[in-house]
Amino acid sequence: MGACGIPASSTWAPLASRNRRPMPVPHLSVLGQTPSSSHRAPPAGRTDGITLPPLMPWELLPQQREQLKAGPGTLIMATGVQDFNRTEFDRLNEIKGHLEIALLEKHFLQEELRKLREETNAEMLRQELDRERQRRMELEQKVQEVLKARTEEQMAQQPPKGQAQASNGAERRSQGLSSRLQKWFYERFGEYVEDFRFQPEENTVETEEPLSARRLTENMRRLKRGAKPVTNFVKNLSALSDWYSVYTSAIAFTVYMNAVWHGWAIPLFLFLAILRLSLNYLIARGWRIQWSIVPEVSEPVEPPKEDLTVSEKFQLVLDVAQKAQNLFGKMADILEKIKNLFMWVQPEITQKLYVALWAAFLASCFFPYRLVGLAVGLYAGIKFFLIDFIFKRCPRLRAKYDTPYIIWRSLPTDPQLKERSSAAVSRRLQTTSSRSYVPSAPAGLGKEEDAGRFHSTKKGNFHEIFNLTENERPLAVCENGWRCCLINRDRKMPTDYIRNGVLYVTENYLCFESSKSGSSKRNKVIKLVDITDIQKYKVLSVLPGSGMGIAVSTPSTQKPLVFGAMVHRDEAFETILSQYIKITSAAASGGDS
Repeated sequence: MGACGIPASSTWAPLASRNRRPMPVPHLSVLGQTPSSSHRAPPAGRTDGITLPPLMPWELLPQQREQLKAGPGTLIMATGVQDFNRTEFDRLNEIKGHLEIALLEKHFLQEELRKLREETNAEMLRQELDRERQRRMELEQKVQEVLKARTEEQMAQQPPKGQAQASNGAERRSQGLSSRLQKWFYERFGEYVEDFRFQPEENTVETEEPLSARRLTENMRRLKRGAKPVTNFVKNLSALSDWYSVYTSAIAFTVYMNAVWHGWAIPLFLFLAILRLSLNYLIARGWRIQWSIVPEVSEPVEPPKEDLTVSEKFQLVLDVAQKAQNLFGKMADILEKIKNLFMWVQPEITQKLYVALWAAFLASCFFPYRLVGLAVGLYAGIKFFLIDFIFKRCPRLRAKYDTPYIIWRSLPTDPQLKERSSAAVSRRLQTTSSRSYVPSAPAGLGKEEDAGRFHSTKKGNFHEIFNLTENERPLAVCENGWRCCLINRDRKMPTDYIRNGVLYVTENYLCFESSKSGSSKRNKVIKLVDITDIQKYKVLSVLPGSGMGIAVSTPSTQKPLVFGAMVHRDEAFETILSQYIKITSAAASGGDS
């Protein structure tokens, strides 16, 4: 029994349980308090034990606290109170979280509703709908008025009933017959009529592909494969004309001349075309048939590389561009020669063609076609199989008597015409200048001394610019010099590192004239004897080829001097090297003597 007379095991034992159910508490009278004196009174009409939240220790009266302290179940009760307080706190937090979520959802829904109301704007939609209804009603009134006016006009113009019925019957019969006729005609010929309907032409713009090295190479290969049948046909014809295979050419010549003599030349060519198509069909089916006079040589196909370096791509573009340049040049030469033949650029050549066309026209007018065809066919066969064979074996005879070959070779292209006109103009200028002005030289000087004395560059006399003797002058090969840039790697300043200018070679010196205006300190003079090494140089290793520079080593420079960006690099290198060998050999022979 506890201090208050309550069994601890029966009344306060549930406080020690760990469940979350409400804990039953004893009646307040047990603790010595009446229901009216407690601040948590039970509901009216209840006198037995009630299920209410337990009284906290700070909510008890001092007498109740002393009674609890005096009882043996005080520790168990305190533990139960703490656990109950903890569970209730968790519940309150959970409920608080749910309330916050509900408030946020309400706020978001209100915002969405406001946005929808602003977007829809029901009032404006109602106003627009009312305006559209009003417009519809106005239009309906106008349509009714127009229909009413038309009916009144028809009633005023309507004839009597008898005539109206007769005319209506005739019109109906004619309309029925015409409609049936139109329907039959459209069913029979409507599709063909639609085919002849004119439509505006559609202008389709083809999309241009960007420049690609791989695409360019593939297009060149496709062009080569596409032109292969034509080139093979031309090779076979030239092999027949050259009598590459004697038996084949003899049989072809005999068959052709016999067909021309009997008037079967056109059927012969048609039969050959049918035979070629039949053989192509069998080849496409998998048959191995080779009908060629010249044996075909299969070229090895290089597999395309996936990853190419920058230099390989650049070299690939250069190779393809060179092939395209040569191909387009040949095609342009052929087209320009044909154009110049018909445009009387060379009157003596076009005159021969003019006379030949008149002769062919008159022959076709006065002679039967069989005779004209026989003459043309016989001439073509003899020319192709015999005369061309002799002319190809005897070039000098061909240059004298082969009229078509002479005409074709003598026809000029547009660049040749331009060169001829410029040469004629320069000759005229030279003749006029020689007549108007004759230069006079000192009596005691020869031609070489005079040229050396008066030779000058753009900035003055040569020997004055480089501080050389008067007998030092550029060689005949480099009289105007070679455009280049001097790369002095010993200098650190950008202005002194690279200089643009002109390179000259004299008998004893290598002279570089800077293009920038200023003192002669920017110019460079190197004795050929002082050169320790000279070799070709590649300034940019990324670019393909052997480069466009010359490296010259001297004792006064730590790094070789490089003359780069020279278009005529090989010519300059050979000139410098030959002059260097000449000077060094002359110096060695002089020292030995």
